[in-house]
Amino acid sequence: MSSASSQPLNTVGDVRNVLHGALANIPSFERCAVLDHPSHFNIGDHLIWLGAMFYLRQTRKAKVDYIASAGQFSTAQFAARSREGPIFLHGGGNFGDIWPDLQNFREAIIGQYPNRKIVILPQTIHFSSSEKLKQSADLLNQHPDLTIFVRDDRSYQTAITNFSGCKVYKAPDAAFHLAGLPNTQLAPPQIDRTIYMCREDREMNYSFKPKNLGLHNSIVDDWVSFHWLRKLPENWIYVPGLTRFIREFWQRGLKQPHEWVSRQKWQWLHPYSRDLGGMYGSHLNRMSWGQAHSGIYQLQQYSGVITNRLHVHILCLLLGIPHVLLPGSYYKIEAFHREWTCGISLCQFAKTPDEVPAAIATLEASQPCRA
Repeated sequence: MSSASSQPLNTVGDVRNVLHGALANIPSFERCAVLDHPSHFNIGDHLIWLGAMFYLRQTRKAKVDYIASAGQFSTAQFAARSREGPIFLHGGGNFGDIWPDLQNFREAIIGQYPNRKIVILPQTIHFSSSEKLKQSADLLNQHPDLTIFVRDDRSYQTAITNFSGCKVYKAPDAAFHLAGLPNTQLAPPQIDRTIYMCREDREMNYSFKPKNLGLHNSIVDDWVSFHWLRKLPENWIYVPGLTRFIREFWQRGLKQPHEWVSRQKWQWLHPYSRDLGGMYGSHLNRMSWGQAHSGIYQLQQYSGVITNRLHVHILCLLLGIPHVLLPGSYYKIEAFHREWTCGISLCQFAKTPDEVPAAIATLEASQPCRA
């Protein structure tokens, strides 16, 4: 079963409509649980989470009884709070054996709750090991009511071939529910500055290292959240709350007072923040909401963006920022772009390092200057 659109997708609103059409295949429900909250510093995962949570709240009018990250999940708390409705598992690009901890948690939940409907929100599927794929398929196919949403045609073919006991639909990334998000002009752009938002983990295509692209006048960075203090250095005296204080009030506050003021307004005065406050697990949702602000504020400081991160690409589209998109270590980014976003003129895709200068020139010639 596929939910891909045969119509050209020229705007983020078009992609959002296709997302809603695909998710409409989930039968009606009034209550649900959402698991695998991204309690880490990858802003892209928080955009996915927020898109899913706002969809459940705004579009499906559902009550979310229980939220947890993989590390915080409690069987006892779940049993006490969530007794009916589907279990939603966080979407993204970690269905497979690249990120085994997250896959193991997903499979554990599926095996533990055969009597609950389970929905895997839009994912890219990639297994480098055929043995691991078979093991996963053997488990998932035993579940009597499991639905898998996938983000591209290649993942779809993998799913219908191997997960024959599951319902499979194709859908864009859940972050596209955020299309049309109000009050997103948070930081004035610095004209004529380009940033290469470059991931350097196991999903990086090393042909696109910054030194190979000749980006002499561009800043090279990753999500700003990766610079935040996570724990105190070994030689510091432990004081409860000190890490959070340094991160929130120095690194994200006094060093950038305009960003701090903007974030407070975002956290407490934005109309969408009221929805977050009304859900179970509001502290986790507000964490994601704050991360989204940081990503938006970071990208809006630049007139152009180059990236090998899928959710930098998606956030640029949501914000109207022209950018060049580069491939990752496997098919995820190129397949997603081809499936959903290649018709949106804000983006140029460069398949090889040699294509990057021409892609940048094409964007500069076709896009008006953002002021």
